[in-house]
Amino acid sequence: MIDIDRIRADTPAASRLTYLHNAGAALMPTTVVAAMKQHIDLESEIGGYAAADRESGRLDAVYGSVARLLNAARDEIALMENATVAWQMAFYALQFRAGDRILTAEAEYAANYVAFLQVAKRTGAVIDVVPSDANGELDVHALERMIDGRVKLIAITWVPTNGGLVNPAAAIGRIARTHGIPYLLDACQAVGQMHVDVAAIGCDMLSATGRKFLRGPRGTGFLYVRRELLQQLEPPMIDHFAAPWVCRNRYQLRDDARRFETWENNYAARLGLGAAVDYALAIGIGPIERRCRLLADRLRNGLADITGLTIRDLGRTPGAIVSFTMEGCEADAIVSSAAAAGITVGASDPSSTRIDAEVRALPVVVRASPHYYNTEAEIDRLVAHMAGLAPR
Repeated sequence: MIDIDRIRADTPAASRLTYLHNAGAALMPTTVVAAMKQHIDLESEIGGYAAADRESGRLDAVYGSVARLLNAARDEIALMENATVAWQMAFYALQFRAGDRILTAEAEYAANYVAFLQVAKRTGAVIDVVPSDANGELDVHALERMIDGRVKLIAITWVPTNGGLVNPAAAIGRIARTHGIPYLLDACQAVGQMHVDVAAIGCDMLSATGRKFLRGPRGTGFLYVRRELLQQLEPPMIDHFAAPWVCRNRYQLRDDARRFETWENNYAARLGLGAAVDYALAIGIGPIERRCRLLADRLRNGLADITGLTIRDLGRTPGAIVSFTMEGCEADAIVSSAAAAGITVGASDPSSTRIDAEVRALPVVVRASPHYYNTEAEIDRLVAHMAGLAPR
């Protein structure tokens, strides 16, 4: 069971607004804010270097916390300034040649896809999009048929930014392992709202952010790289932390995933990330996932009865991102009217998932993303607001 009253007490803003924008940046618990403030205060009192030395044990513990969250080993974890950098460090460490194939999904995120395009432009590699099945999920049977000796990477966004779709990450992992193909999973919208087990999924690399459903600070993220693959990868950029300068003409890469990091970082934000992970683990990812799905299902069911409103989510078991459009009302106008009523939601532009948007002819969609600290009454409040906007 989740103690909603205690959690909402840990989330002061929840008392004054209905916050349903957790797929953008969730509200941080007080423990996360306190961890960052305390470290900034310490830096102001004794200096940044001395503060990092004093808090070295807590800073190092963040690796263990993230590893527990993912069911990984701590030496497979790198802490990064955001999920995009984490994903890019993994992707650009891979080597591609002309004719090599990258397999991805229709709902792949823009930041990832433009990186595919750049590598294709530089090397002659080919991007192949795996079609979706009747439910809108990546078609694993089509993926299997597309495998050949030229496929050098399978890269998938697990939960796309533009809706509740949950791609079959573990089924993809089984195919990747069977054929010995590296598998890069963007888990940005999955981590914090659902159970993530890299061993069960079978991914070789996974990137995620702190600011979304994990309820951590902005400017934080992390990268998981499976130990066996890690030893084969040289980061696209290194410094003397990632690769110590061992003699005049030689550097030596670190043995662990920290070879993807750089020496300088935001220690206060890292402590905030660690506090956010520990907070989620203390509640339990299982109860969090069940409540997220319960609230998202309640929202979908309520919106489904509104005239002129179309729910745009795909998948058999959608997650806690609810996307929709309203006849005669632009998404930005809905976001603004909701904000005026004390309800925070967001919007997703077609350019963020261009292939999926073009296939489905999607306009800008409203994106409401409840989290476990939300109440049923808040869900009903958004439903009532949308009913008031419905065409008569």
